Amino acid sequence: MNWLWLIPCLPLASSALLLLSAGRMPRLPASLLGAGSVGISALLVAILAAGYLSEPQVQQQLLWTWMEIGDFKPRIAFYVDGLTVVMMSVITGVGFLIHLYSSEFMWEDESLCRYFAYMNLFVGSMLLLVMADNLLLLYLGWEGVGMCSYLLVGFWYRDPANGAAARKAFVVTRVGDTLMALGMLLLFTELGTLNIQALMSAAVTQWDSGSTLPAVAAALLLGGALGKSAQLPLHVWLPDAMAGPTPVSALIHAATMVTAGVYLIARTADLFLLAPAVMEAIAWIGLVTLLLAAFTALVQNDIKRILAYSTISQIGYMFLALGVGAFSAGVFHLMTHAFFKALLFLAAGAVIHCLHHEHNIFRMGGLRTRLPVVFWSFVIGSAALAALPFTSGFYSKDAILLMAYDQAGIGPILWLGGLLGALLTGIYSFRLVFIVFFGPAHTEPDRQPGWRMAVPLMLLCVLSLLGGWIALPLAGAVPTSDPHSVNHAVEYISIGIPLLGLALAYLLFLGRQLSLASLSESAVGKSVQSFWRRGWLIDECYEVLLVTPYKTLARWWRAEPVDLIYNTFIDLSRLGHRLVIALQTGEVRWYATTLALALILVLSVVLRAEL
Repeated sequence: MNWLWLIPCLPLASSALLLLSAGRMPRLPASLLGAGSVGISALLVAILAAGYLSEPQVQQQLLWTWMEIGDFKPRIAFYVDGLTVVMMSVITGVGFLIHLYSSEFMWEDESLCRYFAYMNLFVGSMLLLVMADNLLLLYLGWEGVGMCSYLLVGFWYRDPANGAAARKAFVVTRVGDTLMALGMLLLFTELGTLNIQALMSAAVTQWDSGSTLPAVAAALLLGGALGKSAQLPLHVWLPDAMAGPTPVSALIHAATMVTAGVYLIARTADLFLLAPAVMEAIAWIGLVTLLLAAFTALVQNDIKRILAYSTISQIGYMFLALGVGAFSAGVFHLMTHAFFKALLFLAAGAVIHCLHHEHNIFRMGGLRTRLPVVFWSFVIGSAALAALPFTSGFYSKDAILLMAYDQAGIGPILWLGGLLGALLTGIYSFRLVFIVFFGPAHTEPDRQPGWRMAVPLMLLCVLSLLGGWIALPLAGAVPTSDPHSVNHAVEYISIGIPLLGLALAYLLFLGRQLSLASLSESAVGKSVQSFWRRGWLIDECYEVLLVTPYKTLARWWRAEPVDLIYNTFIDLSRLGHRLVIALQTGEVRWYATTLALALILVLSVVLRAEL
């Protein structure tokens, strides 16, 4: 298809127009341009997806050669297969709903034009990332997404805390990006290309499974994936990213940035399959991350931070799937997660929007009858998040747990850990629902969400319920390791655990038949809650081990000796500048005198040279 290039270019072009308007474009045209360009891209992707489903065929489009240095000829070119179609559908489809929602949520903001410019640049960069046929173009989109996350997290930059959160997201993800860049350099040095398909073919042909080079290359790419997808130990930026507007949180956490790491591993699956040790590490990282984040979400009071930690936990499930070779199940969960997590964030935004920007769940309550559309959105989104039967999350998470169980050796341990995570997810998901929407009202809403907020919520409700029935066009896109037989006892337990989590949440937070007051009020209980609430003190550890030493060294070397050389040149330049200024007196007699003296000096030099 010759119009493939239009899909990323439409949001990029609209972003450029919005930026060039310098904020002077009226609100309605800015909203139409911002949301409309992504909507047209979504329509083009729908046409592309329909064609792919009827006739699965890889499509490529070469626009031009980016640069040519000897044999190194990276291209601006696109490669579209089943995996790409899934990612493009999520990015543009969910992205358009978030944009439509934003047109009402951000309507009164004085920087609406700048907001849509950043959002569209974000979407365009993510499309470049997933459509790229080579790692260099992919990395361009990768860095574009990182830059946009900084701009959007710190969108309300007048608050210093928002600026700090944006800087934290930028710096932490740069750590992973540096590792990824080193991995790309290693791959190019050893295999001579950055074209993804040629690279995977060369890796399989030239490298043996379990050898050193593929393990190192895969580990370096994994570093980039951990940063973008907020997995241990580079997950600490994501909860603070809640400083941005709520639709930004929905875009970052559901459809774009945090899924980039999952996509990278799935796209380079052939390389990772050559590194079994790295694959196992991915599984363990995913398991530990999903449990740590789930425990932390249990004790959060901020509605957006609960959802932020749930995102970290759900991405952990995706990494668990990738680590056991269940690439299709991991991408399937990526898609269903985009539906229900976007729904939950947009519903949370509606609550905040209608409750005077309140974030604390214990200052809410009683919203079940006051905000009915938002209530049902939360119920459906939480059911899918908890993987209750027949929701979208049920099909994808159940597939991950079953495939984890079949992993040789460590399978049962991974499965049990995943079950514990599913139990905790059921508890914290419905803890949020019961506290916010039931019981006495502590804050009365001052408005109702309009149609531009309600329509995306209702569409996402449908997708969150029925998304598990969508056939994934992944045939031939990523390797699969689907088990040939299903252990039905394992399957029934996997289905029952989320229901147990829902029952416990009801007994603890709504029916009140169970009480943990004595435990939570004890010294040990308070210490554990504080430990979990503060993210297991990982931020504090980084502060002590990395941030403080770095700042101390920076202060010590503020006047480092090497600066003396540069400062000397600067001082001499300033001295010469002052001398030249002193000659500019504005007096004609002084100018005539200096001219005569200069002429005498020149003549003296010339005559002496001749003599």
